[in-house]
Amino acid sequence: MIVQARQLGKQVASPGGTLTILAGIDLAIAAGESVAIVGVSGSGKSTLLGLLAGLDLPTSGAVHLAGAALNDLDEDGRAAMRARRVGFVFQSFQLLPGLTALENVMLPLELAGIAQPAEQAGARLAEVGLAERLHHYPRQLSGGEQQRVAIARAFACGPKILFADEPTGNLDQQTGAQIIELLFRLNRDYATTLVLVTHDPAIAEHCDRLLTLAAGRITGERMRDRA
Repeated sequence: MIVQARQLGKQVASPGGTLTILAGIDLAIAAGESVAIVGVSGSGKSTLLGLLAGLDLPTSGAVHLAGAALNDLDEDGRAAMRARRVGFVFQSFQLLPGLTALENVMLPLELAGIAQPAEQAGARLAEVGLAERLHHYPRQLSGGEQQRVAIARAFACGPKILFADEPTGNLDQQTGAQIIELLFRLNRDYATTLVLVTHDPAIAEHCDRLLTLAAGRITGERMRDRA
């Protein structure tokens, strides 16, 4: 299994006392699988994604990601592991405004010490249909184009696993559909494991497996009907 969580829990302090965001999460995801995590706002979806990706640490339980026990790594160790094996796509794009599209995609390649980062970044941008927009800054790109840059950046280093948090949340329906089609095409082409948080049932139906989260617990699981 490329992702495993055992008895995962997350609690935070609040004015009213300790708030439990996640409790007793047991989860295993196979390499190459696509999994959608769905649930109402406040159910803990994004928190769970952050814990699985090593962006945050749990209050209890453990996560193993691509063979690494995240609880045993310090912040630098988790960052190094993510740089080698993990890609991210966020609702808010998370592009650096002072860098061009090409430079945004080059950044993870440079951090990973990969040779000829400009050439590889250009190839990734061409794959997402932005070969003519390499030298445009985020402010010069539409929302859909910015998310295409973010997807190119996510796949730049050939990640083993991709985490996507509401990747179409800031896009109109038509543009969102195009982005989802692109995301799943690249996911197949790169044989990447995909863990996707979404509120959209139509997007979740693209995934092999659907997990429903409610009040911080997994309350339902369903495999996609391939008939």
